[in-house]
Amino acid sequence: MTGPRDRLPERPEPGDTLPASRPSPETLELLALRRSAPAAVLGEPGPGPEDLRDLLTLAFRVPDHRKLGPWRALTITGEARHALGDLFAEARRLADPGAGEAELNVEKRRPLRAPAIIAIISSPVHDDPKRTPVWEQELSAGAVCQTLLIAACAMGWAATWITEAPAYDPLVRKALGVGDQEKIAGFIYLGSAMEPLQERPRPDADQKVRPWTGRAD
Repeated sequence: MTGPRDRLPERPEPGDTLPASRPSPETLELLALRRSAPAAVLGEPGPGPEDLRDLLTLAFRVPDHRKLGPWRALTITGEARHALGDLFAEARRLADPGAGEAELNVEKRRPLRAPAIIAIISSPVHDDPKRTPVWEQELSAGAVCQTLLIAACAMGWAATWITEAPAYDPLVRKALGVGDQEKIAGFIYLGSAMEPLQERPRPDADQKVRPWTGRAD
């Protein structure tokens, strides 16, 4: 699979005029049918360096109140995945001294489930003079993760958004350079689907949505 770099439009400059909407039946179809790929079915090939750069360029075009950019990313490929697996195993050993070799091997194999991983770090700006709520900034980091999934699907990659226990482990956080006021929003695993995906149950919008009548019911 070749990288999609030549298919991306020129990046607009601040102040450029952009359309307020862009009708796209293909985008609607993608959103209606997009499905995260279970990590167990991900395999080679995976996105290369330029593909990852393009994916993140697209993913960073998310709502970002006051343009703070309260997130950053780490790309993890090749041998770095093995190092990450060793880190996950060590974190499990320290957190659970009773863990056996089988359990530690599970941790070692986690990052090997896909050819490429992007760790999205929620990095709120706490000294913002306008005091943008941290919650709004964390939501923006979540939007980066979701936009990554959509962009990956549109580029022809299979992807899934995973956190799991390592995302919250202090040893893992320190080794990845995650600060005390930062959080790992998720690990985005990227590759190619080795088998067809099946639809999973989805919420019924009619059960989740009701009109507000102007007063509490």
